[in-house]
Amino acid sequence: MFSKYNFDIITVIGIFLMLYVVGGISGWLYEMGFYRINFGYFVRRGHGIGPWLPIYGFGTLFILVCTFLVREKPLYVFLVSAAVTGILELVTGWCLYHFFNGLRLWDYNTEIWNWGNIGGYVCFRSVAVFAFAGLLVVYVVFPLVCGLAEKLPRLAFLVISWIPGLLFLADYIYGYWVKGL
Repeated sequence: MFSKYNFDIITVIGIFLMLYVVGGISGWLYEMGFYRINFGYFVRRGHGIGPWLPIYGFGTLFILVCTFLVREKPLYVFLVSAAVTGILELVTGWCLYHFFNGLRLWDYNTEIWNWGNIGGYVCFRSVAVFAFAGLLVVYVVFPLVCGLAEKLPRLAFLVISWIPGLLFLADYIYGYWVKGL
């Protein structure tokens, strides 16, 4: 994954933090737009203060790691991205519902374009969007972030990757453990 680069472990972690934040913010923007279409008005998505959703950050990282061996074949990247994100969404939704007193952070039963809906946890539309997002992650976002890490002075890159990553972590802790879902 990083074989053509000469990054130290702190920079690699910074790259993953930046990808996590980019994924979380992109997911938040996607959901804000989708729910504007779905309901006809904006619905604040997320549980923290910041404009990001953790599941999209995790999905971004899972896509990158799970498509590593097939990254030379876009169709495989698309299919692996669909499988990985579909499983992530299904398992996360099911666990939230069954282990957190019926908690649903999303429910495809109540949304438009919910074909292939499985228990409200996952549907074809979401998986298809995430599969296309996987192509963007592997072929656009990851190379851009690595290029940024390569071109910027090390300290500058660490500041712009670690600070948002730590803010996201703080917001995550606040949203889940302090404020509570």
